[in-house]
Amino acid sequence: MSRWPVPCVCLVTDRRRLSPLARTAADELRALEAFLDRAIDAGVDAVQIRERDLEARDLAALAVRVAARARGRALVLVNDRADVAIAAGIDGVHLRAAGAPTGDVKRLGPHGWIVGRSVHGAEEAGGEIEADYVLFGTVFESGSKAAGALLAGLEGLRAAAGASHSPVVAIGGITPERATQAVAAGARGVAAIGVFLPPGL
Repeated sequence: MSRWPVPCVCLVTDRRRLSPLARTAADELRALEAFLDRAIDAGVDAVQIRERDLEARDLAALAVRVAARARGRALVLVNDRADVAIAAGIDGVHLRAAGAPTGDVKRLGPHGWIVGRSVHGAEEAGGEIEADYVLFGTVFESGSKAAGALLAGLEGLRAAAGASHSPVVAIGGITPERATQAVAAGARGVAAIGVFLPPGL
């Protein structure tokens, strides 16, 4: 049985959006970790570390520190880098839609390791049979996506939820009101970046 929580509120990190005025990467990371402390204390279920530009050593060190803070309270996953997730001893990895096959990645990690995947349509959601969850979006207009980006909307989410073998987590423009709409459309959780940030960011 998967350890992925249902329902789930997942925070996806973006240190540069959180700290646009930070002068160094170290300042960005300090701000991010302080922010995550508050989010974990507030009760998020999972933290997805999406800091794609960090070197593997720095990403692993960040993952270890966040996991120590979150232990027993929230799951910690890292985007794309299964090697980093294994080295850091964290809960799992989140794969891009075009990433390595889920089953192959699952076999790399320990028993109970969580592997999730991004999907962008009902066909992708239905074709993913081994993921512990699928992250579906973009559902609503989002500040982290370029203007004019293709939106799936609630109908797309509903179709994906109906096709999926795994819990569907909605992402993209999530607010408290929209989270309720997403759950009504079949999502078993929500993930977000912007809704967790201070006003104005």
